[in-house]
Amino acid sequence: MISPVTPSDYQELLAVWEDSVRATHDFITDADIADFKPIIIEQAFPNVTLRCVKNSDAKIVGFIGVHEQKIEMLFVLDKNRGQGVGTKLLRFALEALNVQFVDVNEQNPEAVGFYEAKGFKVYERSPTDDMGKPFPILRMRLIESN
Repeated sequence: MISPVTPSDYQELLAVWEDSVRATHDFITDADIADFKPIIIEQAFPNVTLRCVKNSDAKIVGFIGVHEQKIEMLFVLDKNRGQGVGTKLLRFALEALNVQFVDVNEQNPEAVGFYEAKGFKVYERSPTDDMGKPFPILRMRLIESN
């Protein structure tokens, strides 16, 4: 089930984010993670529509953040990857939030493949992320929903 998120969930979301990033973003350093954490809590989470998936113990195992028609974040605990959590969150975003776009780190081929398999195609590449860091970004648009 997809659940809404409140500010009281932010620390748990941040733990999911860090676990997922450490498992899938081997190009991000400990210093980068430390730099990103306050930005995520103070700026990113409050400015997106957040939804999550919880396990039977009511612990968050994955979440999605959407602004307008764009996925700004989708992260799943490493131990829950490959179990349909990301697909469930994406499906919700497509159906309920009319998502059409996502930016993906080029250096995270699993994420690129995930979105391509769901009907997203790259339409632009940026050599840096939105903060000017040297993490190339692939801008993707939904071509067909699978």
